[in-house]
Amino acid sequence: MRPLRPILSASLLLVLAGCGGGADQQQGGAPPPPEVSVMTVRSQPVTNVVELPGRVQAFRIAEVRSRVDGIVQARVFDEGSDVRAGAVLFRIDPREFRATLSGARASLARARATLANAQAVVRRYQPLLADGAVSRQEYDAAVAAVRTAEADVQQNAAQVETAQLGLGYSTVTAPISGRVGRAAVTEGAYVTANQAEPLTRIEQIDRVYVNFGQSSSDLLNLRQEISSGRLNLGNVNRIPVNLILEDGTVYGNAGFIDFFDLSIDEATGTAALRAEFTNPGRMLIPGQFVRARIQAGTRPGGIVVPQRAVQMSTQGGSVMVVGRNNVAEARPVRVGDLQGGSWVVLSGLREGDRVIVDGAQKVQPGQPVRIAAPGGPPPSAGGRAPTRPAGQAAPGTQAPGANAPGGTAPQGTSSAQGN
Repeated sequence: MRPLRPILSASLLLVLAGCGGGADQQQGGAPPPPEVSVMTVRSQPVTNVVELPGRVQAFRIAEVRSRVDGIVQARVFDEGSDVRAGAVLFRIDPREFRATLSGARASLARARATLANAQAVVRRYQPLLADGAVSRQEYDAAVAAVRTAEADVQQNAAQVETAQLGLGYSTVTAPISGRVGRAAVTEGAYVTANQAEPLTRIEQIDRVYVNFGQSSSDLLNLRQEISSGRLNLGNVNRIPVNLILEDGTVYGNAGFIDFFDLSIDEATGTAALRAEFTNPGRMLIPGQFVRARIQAGTRPGGIVVPQRAVQMSTQGGSVMVVGRNNVAEARPVRVGDLQGGSWVVLSGLREGDRVIVDGAQKVQPGQPVRIAAPGGPPPSAGGRAPTRPAGQAAPGTQAPGANAPGGTAPQGTSSAQGN
């Protein structure tokens, strides 16, 4: 048994030496480059969408006011209901106005009687003037009396018309059709023709306006892009606008810009814009906050990249691109609007750049990368591709026939390229 001890000791030393050498070799070897999926940037026509906050405004607004002084006898309408133009809203005590009208009519009758008497005198003086029985002075005085009586008749007729208007104004009617608001006065309240607060308001909301403003700097950039040819505005008289409601849903009816102010507001530094929308279901309410997505032309050479490829921070957006020798580098970009699942890149990328779409979390700038084969599963954050059920598309890929923002599918999004 003794001769076996040296043999076992030597074998144990050889095994330990072999294990130690393998560990040292594993620690000294460099890890493989991380695997990433890339897309090659291609330019394409992209709709230029400008998103601005806005407020809904009624198409027409009428403040109902009293045109006479008096006591409100009755409120005829239901608050919040729809009324038609000419419908009775308030009744003001008409007794004083009726009395005024009766006095004006009596004065008119007296003036007409005076006129008739003056005209009869002139008719009697005419033959006597030819015979010399009446002097010329007496005849001229009679003619002047007729003219004075005619003026009195006209004056009293105007007073009758004024009294009739006052009596008519004691019944307050709706000037326009629409939805009437809350009444500011009740029965028994004394109202005047010059009071500041209206009796109620009527708003037409079957059609509405949306008011928003664009900053002077953005407006200047837009004009420069149009003059340089980077942006094709198209028909400036028919610029479509879509609305995003407060809950994130898209309003079903598109509108069009109908007003653009050519001056800049000194207080806000913005130019006022307004769009008109149909509102058949009255989903849009005056004063409601919305976001307007203005389709301001088309960029012939636009660039879009998937949303997951762009890293956003307080300094702006950035992407990881694969440069020479498959070395990753960070590239700052200026992004525009988000269309579907892709960012519109305004600057920072050019056609032919290879943007890392999947696996950018594992990559540091200046680090070599290994580009995944086209059609393979996207690299995971841990360096191993996740499994998925058979027939399920890889995340970030588009189904056949799907369109990218702007109406065309982004070129290069479904293929990976390497050196």
